[in-house]
Amino acid sequence: MVVVLGMALLGAILGGLKARKRNGSGADIAQYAAGYGIAFALVGLILSLILVRMVG
Repeated sequence: MVVVLGMALLGAILGGLKARKRNGSGADIAQYAAGYGIAFALVGLILSLILVRMVG
């Protein structure tokens, strides 16, 4: 669970920074942050499942 939330937060930060670098408006920054957050959370979920399978 911590991996998923951490990855989602990392993705949201990276997405927001990328949109800001491209001179996006507030809506653009929010959309990039949400999109990257969801994508990174999905990757974190997969990593979490792999780790659980390897340990247990």
